[in-house]
Amino acid sequence: MKQENLSSAKFFTITSHRGWNHSLSLSVFSIFTLLFIPFSLYAQDFGIIKGIITSEKGELLSGVTVQVKSTRLITQTNREGEYYLSKVPVSASLLFSRLGFKDLQLDLGLIADRENIQNIILIPDIQALDEVHITERYNASNLKIIDAAAFNVYPQTSGSFESFLKSMSGVSGNNELSSQYSVRGGNFDENLIYLNDIEIYRPMQIYSGQQEGLGFINPDLASSTRFSAGGFEARYGDKMSSILDVRYSRPDSLSLEAQIGFLSSSAALKVPFKNSYILAGVRNKKNQSLLGTQNLEGDYISGFSDYQFLFRHDLGSKLNLSVFGNYNKGDLNISPNRRLTEFGTSDEVLRLNVNYDGEESSNYESLMAALTLAYNASNSLNFKWISSFSSIDEQENKDLLGWYAFNEKNGGLDPKNVGSLLGRGSNLAYRDNFLNTMILNTELRMYKQVRNSFIETGIRFQADRIKDRIDEFNGIDTTGYSLRNSAGWNYSEIIKQQHIQEIGRISGFIQNTFNLRYNLTMAAGIRANYNSYSKENLISPRVSLMYSPGYDDNFLFRFSVGAYSQSPFYREIKRYNGSINPDARAQRSYHIIAGTDYDFNGLGTRLKFSSELYYKILSRITPYKIEDLKIRYLSESTARGYSTGADLSLSGNFAGDLLSTFRFSVMQTKEDIKNDSYQTTDNTGKQVTIYPGYLKRPSDQLFNIAMMFQDRLMQNPTYKVHLNLIYSSSLPIGPPGPNRYTDLFKIPAYKRVDIGFSKDLADPESKRASVFVKKYFQSLSLHAELFNLLNFKNTASYLWLNDKNANQYAVPNYLTFRKLNFRIIAKLKSR
Repeated sequence: MKQENLSSAKFFTITSHRGWNHSLSLSVFSIFTLLFIPFSLYAQDFGIIKGIITSEKGELLSGVTVQVKSTRLITQTNREGEYYLSKVPVSASLLFSRLGFKDLQLDLGLIADRENIQNIILIPDIQALDEVHITERYNASNLKIIDAAAFNVYPQTSGSFESFLKSMSGVSGNNELSSQYSVRGGNFDENLIYLNDIEIYRPMQIYSGQQEGLGFINPDLASSTRFSAGGFEARYGDKMSSILDVRYSRPDSLSLEAQIGFLSSSAALKVPFKNSYILAGVRNKKNQSLLGTQNLEGDYISGFSDYQFLFRHDLGSKLNLSVFGNYNKGDLNISPNRRLTEFGTSDEVLRLNVNYDGEESSNYESLMAALTLAYNASNSLNFKWISSFSSIDEQENKDLLGWYAFNEKNGGLDPKNVGSLLGRGSNLAYRDNFLNTMILNTELRMYKQVRNSFIETGIRFQADRIKDRIDEFNGIDTTGYSLRNSAGWNYSEIIKQQHIQEIGRISGFIQNTFNLRYNLTMAAGIRANYNSYSKENLISPRVSLMYSPGYDDNFLFRFSVGAYSQSPFYREIKRYNGSINPDARAQRSYHIIAGTDYDFNGLGTRLKFSSELYYKILSRITPYKIEDLKIRYLSESTARGYSTGADLSLSGNFAGDLLSTFRFSVMQTKEDIKNDSYQTTDNTGKQVTIYPGYLKRPSDQLFNIAMMFQDRLMQNPTYKVHLNLIYSSSLPIGPPGPNRYTDLFKIPAYKRVDIGFSKDLADPESKRASVFVKKYFQSLSLHAELFNLLNFKNTASYLWLNDKNANQYAVPNYLTFRKLNFRIIAKLKSR
């Protein structure tokens, strides 16, 4: 078995220790041998060889062994599929081997004292294990591989690759407008995203999903994507839930891909040169037509855009430089006119009718730049220096007055029934908020191969500067109806705060990945981090094991255990009322995960069954509430809790090379807030104190079911169908306010089916494709999509109202309804 390599090369050094007499004999023998060898033989010329190794599908292959035949000169490809060997004889035979692929031998004639580039395509061995399974064997953790190219095939309303993760085991999400996701009971603040080892930061002020723009990852530029729902290794950072690890790498040829549709458009350019390459991508999305399907009528102006650029250049045979830049922008302006919401049961229908005056807007700009230098000191020692800068500006403005009437239709669904009045009044919502986040960090990493061990270590420095201005309040004019014995304006949730917060951070890790036996791989490491705000020294040991039993190579067993410490970021230190808690501390959890993968033949194809059982001990966490998708931490409180469950998935190619996946998850997560209690009155009128104990966390979701299915017509395989299905059970929720014990209500189960149909006009199997299309297009596909096929009425959040008898009602804010979309995706052939 092999280990995954983050550096640009690996080298196995083999030494032999012998006795003195034997060494002396060898020395004498060497001297006599040299006397009889012509000088020209040992004055042989050498060269350097490097390249990229991919599969037939263009997937980058890590862990490929590259060896100069009959020598000890050997290396392995890194996660970007790159290999590098120096001091290679100009006349050499190279052996390329990897489990699951056919061995390859190339006889080469190199140019002396020059870099020689040789890119390789390995052919799968159909008698070996399937490709996905093999790739995972080169990791000692439970990282799962995601095919980023499949993203554009499936119907997606958000336009963000991160929403694609909702089909992964352990992941849940209840909002098609949002790219945010929850993993095994955590919130979306607990998820890490990496791009080429650079940690990515996203905007923090999010409401209802409709204000969200495009996620960070551009799937058209991604060459390798991996995801872990927990138990990840020490080389990854200090968050408590998951990691998404994405690679943008060297393209094998010139490529231009573009798509345009009713909701979004994008273009990606990939240009390889001899010693460098350029990747560039642009994406745009407009949500007006999609938001217009909600139950809030009005004028929507919605535009989101993302621009990314990556340039890498080899400065020499051992040194390369890469520069990455990203600009992400989002604007949403709403001038609502009217809202009509009916809810309840068929026997008791409640109706809320609201007329509005005013508008609201939410805007953000995100700018990021990163510089990476990689130095190959030798075939077994490599260094990488990464520095990045992020600046995010977020603006929220709202001055919205609504006049509402709240009625009960006692006659059920009869449209002639007006019903009785429950409440009437006016609501005023005011927001004038601004948040600027600046993050600067620099990191140095080292990778060292020592026999069968691969050692990684790194140290990182980071500086955060957050400038926050909050000016908001809510007002209600009850006119004697909404609140008993009251009239006139009442104001609540008045927040007026300004903060400038600076936090310094230092973190580091060391990890060793090695083979305990030929079929048992282990990764053991430890992380440490310190921040100037909470002034805590946090130590996080982590261990992962992967075992493939000798009696059956179709089985793979995984086990992970570790500590995960999440030092407070700005949102965790801000109280519910907007003030800052100077006593905020890091959150901490312990993961215990056991899983297995089993490959077998069934249903006419090769299937893969994966399962994981997990238990997360949440030893110290900060409670929070979710209001309109925005996380509001209760920073002055601390809690302990747990999250436990199981994730099961089954995948296979049921129609040629089209992959389909089915998954089922069950989970429970609860927390016990320290020293929380409240007063109430019992049946006798006596006041008593209640200690709530363990409460369901806002992410407690018992069941999650997801299916991503693909098929094609038997008679005409160029026509394909792509189906997304998600069912997520109810979530706990409560009225606004800092009291968690009031979260006794439920958001109904989230149900959604999206279906898409596609036709590839350039498909090689197409018998009627035009000569022009086949000549100039690698692919040219037409897509017709129907979002929310069954027109489910899903709930995003609630508007809370009181009637004239002081009864409280939760009025649902519905998500999008059925919507038709068309797209065209074109990929030009390289000339």
